[in-house]
Amino acid sequence: MNIIDADVILIDFPGQETILRKLEYCGRVCYKSEDKIARGSAETFIRNIIKRGHESVLEHVSFTVKFIVDRGVSHEIVRHRIASFSQESTRYCNYAKADEIAVIRPCFWSENDPKYMNWEAAMLSAERFYMSLIESGASPQEARSVLPNSLKTEVVMTANIREWRHFLKLRTSPAAHPQIREVAIKLLKMLQEKAPVLFDDIGVTET
Repeated sequence: MNIIDADVILIDFPGQETILRKLEYCGRVCYKSEDKIARGSAETFIRNIIKRGHESVLEHVSFTVKFIVDRGVSHEIVRHRIASFSQESTRYCNYAKADEIAVIRPCFWSENDPKYMNWEAAMLSAERFYMSLIESGASPQEARSVLPNSLKTEVVMTANIREWRHFLKLRTSPAAHPQIREVAIKLLKMLQEKAPVLFDDIGVTET
């Protein structure tokens, strides 16, 4: 069994300057102020757009992220309906080919915690029964019935910037599940580094 940490990967982020130029043009159409576009004007314009809550303008640019999470967290991710998703399929992926399943390490238990040890024992049991079912002739879509919520899955999500901001505000909240919060905070920090104008107003409250 392979125990791995959750992760998040930016796939096709265009870069702040490219995004701001496009968003400024789209937003200025609303005010017929395209003649005011100048060097450096995009940042001020977009900051004001966000401050005023005119975030429909932000829907004109999308980007894609790959989440490596467990199946439980993936169910929360795909609830964000103004987005497109592609997800690793337990119907078609035969984990017996690798002679192991991969599971996501729970971020809320240390490895010397009895709860972690019980979790690990449960994962090993699920792996054993899955492999046994495959060996006895079950198809992957049949054998998946014994796979746990902790099973590693990969989810590719494409959404516009307005929806990403909505996602990050919800999923970095202390009220969010610890495992989705784990990847959401990591993604937010990446985006704040790459495009602070678009994401630096989203704060994270430490728990």
